[in-house]
Amino acid sequence: MDKFVIRGGRRLVGEVEISGAKNAAVAIVAATVLADAPCRIENVPDISDVRVMTHLLEELGGTVHYLDRHTIEVDPRTIDTDTVRDQSAQTIRASYYFIGALLGRYQSAVVPLPGGCNFGVRPIDQHLKAFAALGGSCSMNEGLITVKAPNGIHGANIYMDVVTVGATMNTILAAVKARGLTVIENAAREPHVVDLANFLNTLGADIRGAGTDTIRIHGVQKLRGATYAIIPDQIEAGTYMAAAAATGGDVTVKNVTPQHLESITAKLEEMGAVIEEGDDTVRVVCNRPLRRCNVRTMPHPGFPTDMQPQITTLLSFAHGTSIINDGIWDRFKYVDELRRMGAQITVNRDMAVVEGVDHLKGATVRALDLRAGAAMVIAGLAATGVTYVEDVQYIERGFERIVEKLVGLGADIYRSQAPEGVALGKLG
Repeated sequence: MDKFVIRGGRRLVGEVEISGAKNAAVAIVAATVLADAPCRIENVPDISDVRVMTHLLEELGGTVHYLDRHTIEVDPRTIDTDTVRDQSAQTIRASYYFIGALLGRYQSAVVPLPGGCNFGVRPIDQHLKAFAALGGSCSMNEGLITVKAPNGIHGANIYMDVVTVGATMNTILAAVKARGLTVIENAAREPHVVDLANFLNTLGADIRGAGTDTIRIHGVQKLRGATYAIIPDQIEAGTYMAAAAATGGDVTVKNVTPQHLESITAKLEEMGAVIEEGDDTVRVVCNRPLRRCNVRTMPHPGFPTDMQPQITTLLSFAHGTSIINDGIWDRFKYVDELRRMGAQITVNRDMAVVEGVDHLKGATVRALDLRAGAAMVIAGLAATGVTYVEDVQYIERGFERIVEKLVGLGADIYRSQAPEGVALGKLG
C-alpha cells in the first residue's frame, strides 16, 4: 500500500547523482555465472531488480557479498546447478539472462518464464532462435524454459529479425564460451550491450563490435575474475532531466555519460530547455514555456522507448500539438492516468497525439510499470495540488532512492502508507 505523495509546483534546483545502469547491472550479475574466479562489481544500483538477481545467483549456489550499498563481490565457483527454481525469477524480465549464462557454463539451463513490467507482449522468440543456432534444443513446459545442448554450444551466424537488446545480450552470454566464432547481425547497439561486452572482455572474453550492428564473439575456455564498474544509467539521467524541464528548474545531473543522452538532450532543447554538457555532467535549465515536438522511439542511438512516457508527460503541458510514435503500442496504457490529471491525449495503437494544456491537476494515479511510474512522478511534480502515486514498487525496480533524490532538489514528495482498503487520496 506504499504510495508517493507529491505536492506539485516546486521548481527543482540543485545537483543529483545518477546511479549505475539497471539494464547493464542485471545482465552483468547473471554474467558472473560464467567466471571461473570471484568478481567485484562497482557502481551497482541499489534497486529491487538487482536484489532479485543477486538472490537468484545465491539460489544457484553462488556467494554474494555486499561490500557497501553499491559494491558487490560474487564468487561463482560454488554454483552447482543449471536450474533456477526460485519463483522470484518470474517477477522481473531480466531473469532470462540466466538462460544464456547457464547455457554457456553447463550447456543446459532451466529457468522460469520471465515477468517484469506489463506493457504488452514481449516475446523471447529471438532468444530461443539464437540458442537453437548455437546448438541448444529449446522447450517450454509448466512455466519453465529448458534449453539443452547435448553436443555442446558451438559458434554460429545469427541474424536478429528485429533489433532486440535482450536477445543480443543473451546471445553474447551463451556464446562467450562456445566453440568457434559467433556472429550476431542486426545486433542492438545500446550502451548496456557495450557494457556487458566490456565486462566479459575484462574477464578474458573475445567480443568485438559491441556498439555496432555486427558483433563477433570468439569463444574462450576460461574467464578470470576482475573488478568492474557499471556505466551510469541513461534512463535515470534522462528522467531527472525531464523532471527539471517539467518544473522550470535548474538541475545538474552528475555521474553521466553525455554521449549516451544525445537523443534526449536534442528533444529537450527542441522543447525549449537549455542544456550544458560537462565531462560527466549535464545541466538542464528551463525558464520558459515548453514547446511542442514530435518524437519517434528507435533503437540506440535513436530516442529510447524507456523515455517515451516521461517525454509524453512533458508534452502534455507543452504549447501546441505533439505526435509520439512508439512501436510497443501497449506502452501507452499509462495515458489514462495522465488523463486523470487533465492531459488531452488520444492514442491510436502505436501513436499518441498530445494536445498541450495549460497545466495538470493533482490526482490519484497508478504506476503501471517502471517508466510509466516515473512519468507519474514527473506529472505530480509539475501539477497543481497534490498527486498520489500508487504501486510504487514498479518505480523502485529501476530508480534508486528516488524520493530522497527529489527531496534533495527541493521537491515536496514523501512516501506514505495507508491501511489496507483505504484510498490514500481521500485522507486528510
